[in-house]
Amino acid sequence: MASAIQLPCCGPCGYDDITKEARRWCTNCKEGLCEDCQKAHIKNKTSRNHKVISIDDYRKIENVSISEVCDYHGEHLEWFCKTHDKALCMLCVTSNHKACSGVIQITAASEVFRQSTAFSDLVDSIDVTLNNLKQCITNRQIATKRIEKQELKIKKLIIQTRTNINTHLDKLQEKLLQELGSTSRSCKSEHSKILQKLQSAEERLAKLREQTLHIKQYSSDIQVFLGTYRGNKTIVRETESILDDIWASKDYELKVDINSLIANLLTNVQDYGQIKISENRANIDFGDPKINQAQIETIVPTPRKISNIQLQLIKTFRISMREKNAEMNITGCVMLSNGHLLMVNCAGKSLIEYTNTGEHIRDIPVSGTPFGIAVINPRCIVVSYATANFLAIMNNITFKVEKKIRFKRSARGLSQENGRLYVVSGYASIQVLDLSGRQLETLKIASYSVMNLTTNTDYIFYTDYNSNKVHCCLMSGEELWQFKSESINYPDGIAIDSNHNVLVLGFESNKLIIFQHDGKESKTLLTESDGLDGPSAVYYDKGKRTLLICNQDGTVFLYKVV
Repeated sequence: MASAIQLPCCGPCGYDDITKEARRWCTNCKEGLCEDCQKAHIKNKTSRNHKVISIDDYRKIENVSISEVCDYHGEHLEWFCKTHDKALCMLCVTSNHKACSGVIQITAASEVFRQSTAFSDLVDSIDVTLNNLKQCITNRQIATKRIEKQELKIKKLIIQTRTNINTHLDKLQEKLLQELGSTSRSCKSEHSKILQKLQSAEERLAKLREQTLHIKQYSSDIQVFLGTYRGNKTIVRETESILDDIWASKDYELKVDINSLIANLLTNVQDYGQIKISENRANIDFGDPKINQAQIETIVPTPRKISNIQLQLIKTFRISMREKNAEMNITGCVMLSNGHLLMVNCAGKSLIEYTNTGEHIRDIPVSGTPFGIAVINPRCIVVSYATANFLAIMNNITFKVEKKIRFKRSARGLSQENGRLYVVSGYASIQVLDLSGRQLETLKIASYSVMNLTTNTDYIFYTDYNSNKVHCCLMSGEELWQFKSESINYPDGIAIDSNHNVLVLGFESNKLIIFQHDGKESKTLLTESDGLDGPSAVYYDKGKRTLLICNQDGTVFLYKVV
């Protein structure tokens, strides 16, 4: 009788038209081996170092798909580019990565990868995300039970009140109970939707964790490398999706107001009461798993020098004003997750939204005089108001203000890093806050004439327009170095690229300068001949490697960084 589970056939025997069940599996050759062929496989010089596993172990990774073929050219992936963080085939290298200095063979990149911390970091990231997800699910379950308790409490109050009055209230009581039930069902339905999404994410992540562990144990080095590389991408996407669901989640609180004229109900009261619901942002702490892809970088060359960086113009256009003779003074800009461009018009007291192809979408009037802008997450931005002394966290789809954070003094340039806001406010100081507006600390800095700043995970960079300097300090405020150049007369807008190099606009010198993160080398990327005329705002999209620059008068430039 044939076995219930069909074993794969031996590949080498099949080549000789012999059908023989395989007892082992070579993950390098991707074919089964019978006992005789396994012995020959081990003796062969070219295959003796291949990873051969049992058929039972092969079954664990049989359905784990890790493609080693280029999605664009269909060729075998043989190279890895650190500059673009991408696995490449030979056609990719020759067509798009000739100038990249960080290209090495993928076999060299994967040799030490299994022993590196990147794989364990991925498993740890999955574990952290799963733990965070379990906490979110528990939080939503508690919130649902709280709604049920509130419903029961209100129901008792309604019934208790009802017993003290006459039968004339029967219909009004039923009407109110139906409204309560409908409102409660609606609240629980919203919680149920979020729970379903979170539980689905939990299942996907649990499956990803299991597959990830199996890959390390049973797959080839290249498969471990590519599996980890793609697993990192997957966990980033899952985390962003979970955060979007959490930001959309709300806590509801059911209340009831009993009519104060209940004693005179026969003549004055036309309803039994009202069910009220208050919405507050759900208090869910979803920790950042801090996925570390730096381990991949440790096995390839260091980032290319700034001398190799070039800009390719994608699009340039001029912002058009709907009102004639309207003033224009662009002080900040960002690129949203949907690719749209958002510019801050300080003079016009508005935000201006454009597509990345130059089509005007809308003008968004705001309260006060806006100055700086930063992206918090895919659905929220934060805007500073210099003269009104506050920040506004806004939904970047509806542009409704979700939270206002007040300051004692004007709020100018700002940056967001790891859930913290860094704001130029006060005298020679940077204010550090969390996203709820809670003051965490005040950093004393070396200049009184600072307008703009930017941050990464380790450093703060800010521009000093009086001394024509760019300063670098630690997150504690301790200064590390200063950079000064005649090319950045009146430094204004500032940003950081993918390699932590600093991009600075010279407002009066009409130049864009890039210098290394240690401040030792610099290069002029754009000048007045490229159209810079009072450049005031710059933003770098690390994911798209795209640079957005705005002149004060509303001229916009989009560049690809190559």
